[in-house]
Amino acid sequence: MDSYLVKPGEKIKLTDMSTSETNQFSGNKKAGLEQLSKLNEKLSNLQELLYAQQKHKILVVFQARDAGGKDGTIRSVFSGVNPQGVRITSFKVPSDAELAHDYLWRIHQQVPGKGELVVFNRSHYEDVLVVRVHKLVEKEIWSKRYSQINQFEKMLSENGTTILKFFLNVSKEEQKTRFQERLDDPSKNWKFNPGDLKERALWDEYSAAYEDALTQTSTEHAPWYVIPADHNWYRNLSVASILVDTLESLKMSYPAPAPDLGKIVIE
Repeated sequence: MDSYLVKPGEKIKLTDMSTSETNQFSGNKKAGLEQLSKLNEKLSNLQELLYAQQKHKILVVFQARDAGGKDGTIRSVFSGVNPQGVRITSFKVPSDAELAHDYLWRIHQQVPGKGELVVFNRSHYEDVLVVRVHKLVEKEIWSKRYSQINQFEKMLSENGTTILKFFLNVSKEEQKTRFQERLDDPSKNWKFNPGDLKERALWDEYSAAYEDALTQTSTEHAPWYVIPADHNWYRNLSVASILVDTLESLKMSYPAPAPDLGKIVIE
């Protein structure tokens, strides 16, 4: 999965990156799903360790275009974890109170505490994506946010937060297919927002914004991974694999038990 890592300083061009590859699985969905099931079990055990040890903090950021699969990835990858130690946060249009503060104020309130795994479904990166594409603020303002975000994430890292950021890279053709499915399937009609078509018309503008964000904010302490997202099963497998590898690298262990447990008799 290292091939999906954006190396610090690497210039990203999304048109050069595959949205549909399935790597060593060569399109073998059955084998991929079997591997995903094993990863889900590992992740469940690792998350229990994380929660029990109360030492590490994990922040997982998901960004994608509309219909890129953020919800589906979160549902699949985190299906077996203990909800007591996991929190999913979605960032919508800022409230009046949030607009009265700097753009990172509401983000900082949601970062993980010790023993916690927090997932951002969209994030502070909207302030260099949507804000930029729709010209909600001047370039002089949003262009400074790359370094501000890097400094913010470095501060989190230096205070014990492990950060993983995933851009789910879906093709324009696959997005069209998924939009059409939402129109054709009555059970998915609620997912379709006519406003998504206006965003789709700005595909190239969003591509440029994502390329700059990925290039300027993938760091050693908060790396970006660009995940091929046309195949749901492989997208989920890739994210789960990177997450499991990262958690295993923390070498976590359960806390030492209370002394003299062997002498306790429960009557």
